[in-house]
Amino acid sequence: MVKQAILTPTYTAVYKNKLNKENEDEKSPQLHPFLCASDFRNTVIYSGSDLFDLPYGTRKSATYFKLALSKLKSCDLFDEFDKVPCKKCVVVGNGGVLKNKTLGEIIDSYDVIIRMNNGPVLGHEEDVGRRTTFRLFYPESVFSDPSHNDPNSTVILAAFKLLDLKWLLELLSGGKINTSGFWKKPALNLIYQPYQIRILDPSIIRTAAYELLNFPKYFPKNQESKHPTTGIIAITLAFHICHEVHLAGFKYNFSDLKSPLHYYGNATMSLMDKYQWSLMERDRRISGVNCYYKSKGLENID
Repeated sequence: MVKQAILTPTYTAVYKNKLNKENEDEKSPQLHPFLCASDFRNTVIYSGSDLFDLPYGTRKSATYFKLALSKLKSCDLFDEFDKVPCKKCVVVGNGGVLKNKTLGEIIDSYDVIIRMNNGPVLGHEEDVGRRTTFRLFYPESVFSDPSHNDPNSTVILAAFKLLDLKWLLELLSGGKINTSGFWKKPALNLIYQPYQIRILDPSIIRTAAYELLNFPKYFPKNQESKHPTTGIIAITLAFHICHEVHLAGFKYNFSDLKSPLHYYGNATMSLMDKYQWSLMERDRRISGVNCYYKSKGLENID
C-alpha cells in the first residue's frame, strides 16, 4: 500500500497492477508497447495490430513502419541498468491547473514521468519538474527547438496516418520533407537522436479507443470519427508499463474562463469554452478508468 500523492487539487488516480495468473506465467509473452525492426512481424501478430489499418494497426502500412524502424537504434522500454522492478509513474498533462502549484519536486520523485506533445519543462521546472522519461508526440506537436531536448528522455511517435511514418522516415534519412496533408505544419527538423526515438505499437491506441473510451469500431457516415487524445494514449501506455499510475494536469477550470488553459503560455479557458462538453466528457471517462482497470485486474489503492 502506498499513500496517495495529491498532484492537483482536482484529480489524482492511483492504481496497483495485480497481474492475473496468465500474466504470472513466465511462458506467456508480455505486450511490448514499442515496435521493433528485428521482431516486427511477431509483435504485430501477437498484439493484433496486423488486423487493423492505421491509426490503430499496421495493415497496409507495414512497409513504412519497417522502413522507419530500420533507422532507429533501439526499441528498448527501459534502460538496461534500470533495476526498479515495480515502477511508480506519473502522467503529466498540460492543463492550467498545474500553473503556480509548485509540484515539480513531487513529479520528479517518480520512477517514470510521461509527458506529451510540446508541453515544456524548460522554464517551468518549479511547477512540472525537470525530468522526462517518455514523451508522446505526433509530427504536428513535436518540439523543433533543440533547447527542449533532454538527452535522457525517450520520445514516442504515435502514428495516426501514413504521412506520419513518411515524415519520420524522411527526417531520419535526410530527405526532403513533404508537409502537405498535415492539419498543421509539422517539424522540419528532428532535435532527437535515433537512439531516443520509439514508435508506439498501435495496439496501445486501439486499447484506449475501444476498451477505455468505448468508441465504436465504425462510426455512422453522418458522424465524424473520434480518436483518443494524446493524454488518454499516455494514460493507457502507463497502465501497460507501470505498477502504479498517478495523473497530474488533466483538469480544466470552466468556472473561470480567464484561468490559464495550459501551465505555459498566455492562452485562457475562454478559447476552449465551446469545447466544454467534449472536455467534460473526457474527464468523466478518465474518472471511469478506475472501474475499467479494476475489472481488468487492477486495484485502486487510494
